[in-house]
Amino acid sequence: MTESFVRSDISRMPHTVLFAGGGSGGHISPGLAIAEALRSIDARCTCHFAPSDREIDRAMLTRADESFTPMPARPPKRSPGGLSDFIRGWRRTFRVSCELMRERKIDRVVALGGFVSAPVVSAAKREGLPVLLLNLDRVPGLANRMVARKADQVFSAVQTIRHGTHWPTIGLPIRSAAASRGTAEAARSELGLDPDRPTLLITGASQGAKTINELAPELCMANAFCRSHWQVLHLCGDDSLTDALQHRWQQGGVRARVVPFLHEMGLAWTAASLCISRAGANSVAEAWAAAVPTIFLPYPHHRDQHQRFNAEPMVDLGGAVLVEDAADADRTRHALAPVFADLVEDAGARNAMREALVQESPGNAAAQVANA
Repeated sequence: MTESFVRSDISRMPHTVLFAGGGSGGHISPGLAIAEALRSIDARCTCHFAPSDREIDRAMLTRADESFTPMPARPPKRSPGGLSDFIRGWRRTFRVSCELMRERKIDRVVALGGFVSAPVVSAAKREGLPVLLLNLDRVPGLANRMVARKADQVFSAVQTIRHGTHWPTIGLPIRSAAASRGTAEAARSELGLDPDRPTLLITGASQGAKTINELAPELCMANAFCRSHWQVLHLCGDDSLTDALQHRWQQGGVRARVVPFLHEMGLAWTAASLCISRAGANSVAEAWAAAVPTIFLPYPHHRDQHQRFNAEPMVDLGGAVLVEDAADADRTRHALAPVFADLVEDAGARNAMREALVQESPGNAAAQVANA
């Protein structure tokens, strides 16, 4: 299905493409991957992004040297004033998008999902532009279900499980900066780590995760084998936490490097022997593509529990373990500690998980685009 999608759609895309979506790195990264692939097919292709006005979107797109216009869209909330903010943001985003599409002579819109994409897609249909939706999660959210009704074509990075959303599955596009490459030893050296030590990657994705930031150091410090044999690369998601977490690791006797976010995620995945992560679609796809054994703690407060469903295929394959975040530190610690200890201390178990992932690699949809 991926190949037919590539040949019939992406490879014939016009030369001015608008990517609509944002609010997290997980929405931006697939767009960057597709933009890379489009330019590899035709260097004349022009790409522009319509992300949210959140800092993570700005940082990622600036680092990638992509042009973008932040949108004033707001996610729907049940809090007082939440509905009015959502409606106001929708109307403003619709107006700004229409102007942007005319000014930049946009030919096609690729929707990447999330609260930004819906008003941009509405504007695209007003302007008579074709829309392609790439769904990222196994349980499509409300915005994607709305966009799907207006889109000319819909594809999913993963097999969906919600009734009425059985769209063709193509895999997740992974940008070159997030793809594993080279040797673990070389990646660790480039990251300022010991090239010969097994490395634990801790990440809550682009926005960090409070539970993971708090519990992961406790688990490592309480495990003598981890303290003496391992090192940690901790992506905490928040620059204001970096110094305090770095000090905490040092006080606990664990070798660690703490950074808020790593644009060259491919280095992190290549360096990693084991990962503790949330289970956003992008995190799952990158961990799987890099064949990194992973302990997933899905974000517990989504009503549709889509992160848990995102992780299940990798868990079913034997390449990951899912631990429920009980939204209670003691209960989560109790569930996580034995799983963590087993994998830290058993290289054979990690190797078996890695081999399972290698045998069933989902591939990189962006690379297939480039080679089509």
